[in-house]
Amino acid sequence: MEESYRVAVVRETVQNIRSYSFELKFLLSGHAAAFQDTYQSLFSFSLGHLSSLFESGYTSISTAVAPHISTLFSDISLFIRDASSNISVEAAVHRFYDNLFPLVHTRLINPGSAAAITDGNNLSDCLRMTRQDVNPFGRHALVMAKELAEALRAARALTWAFSVGEEVMNGTEVAPLTKECTRALVKMQYCPHCRGLTLIRPCGAYCINVMRGCLASLSELDMPWRRYVAILEDLTLAVAHEHSLELALLGIRGQVNDAILYAQLHGPRLTATVDKVCGQSMTETHSVQPTTIKMVPKVTDGPPLPTNHSDPPAMEQLGRLSHLRSSLPLKPAKSDKDRSLKQIAREFMNYIGRYKAFFAALPEMLCEGEVVRDEFTCWSGDDVVESYSGRVVGNGVHAQRQNPEVRVRGPDHMLTQVKDRLEHFNQAIQESMPGLGRRESWEDLGSGEENSGECDDEDGCQGSGEDTPKICECTLNAKCFTLNT
Repeated sequence: MEESYRVAVVRETVQNIRSYSFELKFLLSGHAAAFQDTYQSLFSFSLGHLSSLFESGYTSISTAVAPHISTLFSDISLFIRDASSNISVEAAVHRFYDNLFPLVHTRLINPGSAAAITDGNNLSDCLRMTRQDVNPFGRHALVMAKELAEALRAARALTWAFSVGEEVMNGTEVAPLTKECTRALVKMQYCPHCRGLTLIRPCGAYCINVMRGCLASLSELDMPWRRYVAILEDLTLAVAHEHSLELALLGIRGQVNDAILYAQLHGPRLTATVDKVCGQSMTETHSVQPTTIKMVPKVTDGPPLPTNHSDPPAMEQLGRLSHLRSSLPLKPAKSDKDRSLKQIAREFMNYIGRYKAFFAALPEMLCEGEVVRDEFTCWSGDDVVESYSGRVVGNGVHAQRQNPEVRVRGPDHMLTQVKDRLEHFNQAIQESMPGLGRRESWEDLGSGEENSGECDDEDGCQGSGEDTPKICECTLNAKCFTLNT
């Protein structure tokens, strides 16, 4: 009989714990997927946006540049999707421009030299390897790399944060209940049945002692979890702030177009530099004059742009072409179901803050369904009483030295590893992105190792100086109510 009670109480307690943790786990995984779907939608739209630039404005290189466009967006997609990848956004952008330079130089600036590449010389390789030294695109490549890297960094960190959060929740679900915990749970829930007291419910303070003893190791996650949630909130705000990610992705087309225009405007000087570095890029049989700039569509007809060796006229002409940039919405509107990053972030922020004290509040949440608050008597573990007389302890392993109901030998090894993993993430993120997770003074909300073992009303413990002791049960909705002690 006792074994059947033990099996039943373990099953019920684990199910109750998982029912609460499932909500949090689903919140993390669901919004992680929502962010990723929106990222991919933005990537697809931006890829098509850039491809259309070449298809409409630079048709002579549109086919050749298509694989390099796909590689660029594949790299930045992987950068966000897999936080463990060693992809560098800056390297991906510079690699794209390295591959773009031979096409621009041989097919737009000096079309006749395209034959030289097909004849098997090393001009294309030379152009690719020396692009950053020759600097044919001015500052545009560097600016694009910097802006993209900055915009994508928070998104990659958020992906990592979601992954760590799901790992933590998975780790807490498989943590076993100790024998001492199981014995205390059987005593609390089924011992009254042996006396025929099937309707009596445990005293609130008694239940809290049992649950805090059973979940002592789990409560040790409280402080690192509070830091984690604060970091998660800040990363969410950083990703959605002022549409920075959307603008950076949709700005790729304008940056690339400006880079090509810059190269064309400085064509003669660029050709002379290439001839010195890579040898003659134009053979006598294919000798032609550098082409005039071919403007992309949506530009009114006008005289061809003159090529000039001097920078001021070239920059003036480049300024006249600034209206080539398209004015587009911040995100594609494929259907009414599409949501922007800001909308997803706002929804997530409305929920995640409620779970900041999840591991500290879990014992009280479990007791909420075990106790009846309006009864005059309750089960104290030994007898039916009007009020539980034992001392109510705080959260964490250290505080359980004073627990009269559950003996806690030490922290659970598995949960200690989960805690270490969470603390490592917090430290790594705050080192790489200083200032994250410090918007709120969570240091004042300590528990676990920082807890002295003493308990006050804010910890959800027995009050003093009143005729009716009070247990303040702080749930995720931040409501407090009086439990029958």
